Amino acid sequence: MLGPVSRKSLVGLAAWPAFAALTVLVVLGHGAPLAPDRGLHAWSLAHRPPVAAAVARGLTDTGTGVVPYALAVLAGVIAARTRRQRGTAVLLALGCLVLGQVARFGVMALVGRARPPHADWQALASGWSYPSGHTTTSAMTAGLLIAALYLRSPRGRGVLMALAACWAVGVGLTRVFLGVHWFTDVVGGWLFAAGWLCACGAVAARWLPGRPGPGAPGPGPADPSGDAEGPLERDTAEDPRRRGGARPA
Repeated sequence: MLGPVSRKSLVGLAAWPAFAALTVLVVLGHGAPLAPDRGLHAWSLAHRPPVAAAVARGLTDTGTGVVPYALAVLAGVIAARTRRQRGTAVLLALGCLVLGQVARFGVMALVGRARPPHADWQALASGWSYPSGHTTTSAMTAGLLIAALYLRSPRGRGVLMALAACWAVGVGLTRVFLGVHWFTDVVGGWLFAAGWLCACGAVAARWLPGRPGPGAPGPGPADPSGDAEGPLERDTAEDPRRRGGARPA
């Protein structure tokens, strides 16, 4: 059976070729909408009552701005096992998100795909269309949260991980529903985020310890610094005879 690391590696290996293949299709088609793009865009235009559009705008707004970065900081705090690791974990999470944005902007500029017709928009948008920025940002943020919860939160983590995933999927789908992106823009954002997260996970593994195994001791409750120092180490530090000191005659 594949472990978490192996599954993560396989996801990364699959995401990048899939993203590359989709990007080639978009470029070869000169940015024109593909078959699923036309069908879903037409459906969204025909099923967009004002209340649903307002809800979609509220959800889509959480996929950019301060919300993803605040959640990335939270992911770093959750991922750290001790207080000393929190600064490093937060910087790693923010670095993953920021550098992912830079790479995504580069891809958008290189592909240069136009958005759907402006008359179909139900939200403000700017820049090129592929891959979707809101989709990529929310997916990367959700991935950081899911990874942090998997590593450090043994109770109730399944529900929280599912909520993070549903949020990212919902943000992506609102981009199509609001008419500001083609569906393949959203799929490209998801694939890019998956590949980028796996690459960042490999880098982060060099600075943060892995998930503790069953029965592994957590941080000692009497240690205000949050370091996982067991009673044996404390007793050794207090008793010079256990450090190899001279025994009484």
